[in-house]
Amino acid sequence: MASTLVCGIERSLGGQAWRWRHSAADATDDSFKPDDLIDQILMARGVARDDLPRHRAPTIRGFMPDPAIFRDMEAAAARLADAVEAGEPVTIFGDYDVDGATSAALLIRLLRQLGLSPAAYIPDRLMEGYGPSGAALVRIVEGGTKLIVTVDCGAQAFDALAEAKAAGAEVIVVDHHQCASRLPEAYALVNPKRLDECDEAAAHGHLAAVGVAFLLGAALLRTLRARGYFGTRAEPKLIELLDLVALGTVADVAQLKGLNRAFVAQGLKVMAQRRNIGMAALIDASRLTRAPGCSDLGFALGPRINAAGRVGTSDLGVRLLTTDDPLEAAAIAVELDHHNEERRAIEMLVTEAAQAAAAHQDNRAVVVTAGAGWHPGVIGIVAGRLKEKTGRPAIVIALDGAGVGKGSGRSISGVDLGAAVLAAKDSGLLVAGGGHAMAAGLTVAADKVEALSDFLEERLASDVARAREDRSLLIDAALACGGICPDLCDALEAGGPYGAGWPAPRVVAGPAKVIKADVVGSGHIRLLVSGEDGRRVKAVGFRMADQPVGQALLAAGGRKLWLAGRMKRDDWNGRASAELHLDDAAFPD
Repeated sequence: MASTLVCGIERSLGGQAWRWRHSAADATDDSFKPDDLIDQILMARGVARDDLPRHRAPTIRGFMPDPAIFRDMEAAAARLADAVEAGEPVTIFGDYDVDGATSAALLIRLLRQLGLSPAAYIPDRLMEGYGPSGAALVRIVEGGTKLIVTVDCGAQAFDALAEAKAAGAEVIVVDHHQCASRLPEAYALVNPKRLDECDEAAAHGHLAAVGVAFLLGAALLRTLRARGYFGTRAEPKLIELLDLVALGTVADVAQLKGLNRAFVAQGLKVMAQRRNIGMAALIDASRLTRAPGCSDLGFALGPRINAAGRVGTSDLGVRLLTTDDPLEAAAIAVELDHHNEERRAIEMLVTEAAQAAAAHQDNRAVVVTAGAGWHPGVIGIVAGRLKEKTGRPAIVIALDGAGVGKGSGRSISGVDLGAAVLAAKDSGLLVAGGGHAMAAGLTVAADKVEALSDFLEERLASDVARAREDRSLLIDAALACGGICPDLCDALEAGGPYGAGWPAPRVVAGPAKVIKADVVGSGHIRLLVSGEDGRRVKAVGFRMADQPVGQALLAAGGRKLWLAGRMKRDDWNGRASAELHLDDAAFPD
């Protein structure tokens, strides 16, 4: 990390130093000074100098690995190819979140194009919980389907897969969650996080499940091609399903590096063509009047799909993304929109209760809150809110009347929460649990919540302390207020798509005086500032009203300050402008 401070800020209003985001790629070569803005952005995100062309325009061809590098991929593809050739019944068993819905939809749409009529099974979050249960898999077998593909789940389903096997099922697991050293009894288990993966395959551990499903689709088509299956029939264009991959990848907060960045860049192009009837209806229900951008996938489309599993009917997302009936698609999209509004109201109530419960945990490295009657469908979102507010990993647990808690956790960079939850499960503290570095889910008895909290404290305290001590706000550029403009916003987009693991450029603007500051919406700060160059800039601090940064901005008066955040183009009412979405602020020394 670079040691040079930006604008001399050692401790901002948010309590952190501002440092330049330096490149590991050019740190050892002082003779190379890229003068191209996008090259600077790419290299600051770790791209090597000789790899810049590939990253400037990320394509599937440029980043796609050979699917055969993943363990069990060839076996899974061959078994699915057998099913296609025999017209065999297949059921896709998915998770109820966006990654699960898009993974299931991708395989369903692909298998339909190959002549099958696959069924979908999405468990109910409240009645069945996460992942496959033995009872559900056995019911599928009893219904006449012996080939089952689980997507975004199954890596830890030891008992369920054993029951399924005993009932005569062959289960292919397509997942991206943490694996244990022992694997469940599956016909094939495709997961880049398998502990026995080769280094090349393990390097793709950042893929969402829908990305792994896409690779399985590619392997399936290659297998059928080698068998001569497409000699008399058209081969499906897998590339046309990239809109699903893009949505699932962004909504699951997968790191947008390498192949994932290519998935999203190309998937957004497919999405703009509106080939998927259900996706188009979802875009319309989200009230987007333009082709979706990367942020829209995470903040507009994804939450509506997620709302089905949280407070609605769990299979609505898959039904929407697989229907070819415009009327059905429109009706489901409207229903999802209504569920999303209901989810927001429930989320607000649980957030208030969880924040009150966490108020006495300032001395804890990991915030663990539990409450009776909290809706389990929103606890993941609430955990994210607590993480943002406290700057520490957070777990929120909804307790039911039988003394069982369903928990969801969100972590901070540098702290592997999924591995800690898996360790807690192995130690006997949890009924079930798993996840990945930044997010985890669990089931715990009410009388073990305190012991779980102590376990996580002991295991993660040093990691959290180290991550918080090293916390700095990384800056890409410093501008006068007049530099916040639509043209620069457009120029910076060439370095995208931006998201988790590939952050949008953060700039510092100023020095500036606050002309107007007020609170709008749900605790947002709205600012109008004037720079020394005479230019005025609008800025927004989302959910900052009760934070130290927001309080200081509201009381700034005529004091000069520096603003740090990300530029956002605004074309409201047909007039192009730009504003700054704040991450932090600081007063000059």
